[in-house]
Amino acid sequence: MKKLIYYLSIILISTNVNAQNLQFEGPASPTEPIEQYFEEENPTYERSLIYVFYNNDDCYACPQTIELIEQIYNQYYQNRYTFSIINYQDDDEYNFIETYDLSQPLSVVLVKVNDGATFGYEKLDNLQNLISDPTSFSEYFRYRVDSFLGNNG
Repeated sequence: MKKLIYYLSIILISTNVNAQNLQFEGPASPTEPIEQYFEEENPTYERSLIYVFYNNDDCYACPQTIELIEQIYNQYYQNRYTFSIINYQDDDEYNFIETYDLSQPLSVVLVKVNDGATFGYEKLDNLQNLISDPTSFSEYFRYRVDSFLGNNG
């Protein structure tokens, strides 16, 4: 999982660079295009991302909210988007806090990816305050995902 997050962060960093000319200097050969490396290591790198970020603050409804988001993902989006649950306070490596301006106990970040390049993100905060009605929560969450990432995946 950590390896996947590492490679996805490389994709996020590369938004201002022509994806055809990217080179990865790490486990892959420096002369091997990063796209080829990702295709061999992770065939889902071109998928858009659903990040669920949480921190160590006390949040009564956060575990239930994360569980419901994961159920929604498994039911509707599992084969369309990549999904990660991350404790962003323990993140010393990728700096998600600064990248996505994280400060809430629970945030969902939707990252649109097309042809291996990112095309923006949308952040959903305070979802734990909407958990009292799981049906409405599910409809709202699915609407936001479909509106930003698209219905086709």
